Amino acid sequence: MFERVFMPSFVTCLLVILGLANGGVRTTRTPKADDALHIDIPVKLAKANVVLNIDHLAFVGDMPIAIGHLGLLVNDFGQSNTKGQIIALFHTNAGHVTLNDKAYNAERKVTTGNPYKDLIASLMKQGVQIELCGATAKAHNWVSEDLLPGVKVDTDAMIRLTELAQQGYAEIKE
Repeated sequence: MFERVFMPSFVTCLLVILGLANGGVRTTRTPKADDALHIDIPVKLAKANVVLNIDHLAFVGDMPIAIGHLGLLVNDFGQSNTKGQIIALFHTNAGHVTLNDKAYNAERKVTTGNPYKDLIASLMKQGVQIELCGATAKAHNWVSEDLLPGVKVDTDAMIRLTELAQQGYAEIKE
């Protein structure tokens, strides 16, 4: 279900993250051929169900870190042949990521369309279930036709997170 796919903007995001990993200071050390990172705690999951709880967006450049983390998780699942489900639950100040161009423009007061729609579509194609909180949608007067194709609406993010926890999902807070 999960295939290893790198999206150009995702790779760019990773490069920026790596550049910022040491406080934005770049080292002048040149890696040697025998340099290697020693993994002290190798992690391999046979099965995992994960929900990313995304209530706001933090950015590296123009890339929401949560979307980058979803891409990493999909790649990790694919590389290690992990079976399971990844759900991204958008709510509160992140719900607009799930909107189609027309609704996004109206909500954000722009004319660019939803800049994340291709990334969301790619994640869904790779098996990630994208959900929008119904309470967030109601608060913004969004209706089903305002959403990107394939986005599912749940009753309420807090209730959905509770349900998924009871089903054994690990929650990652973004």
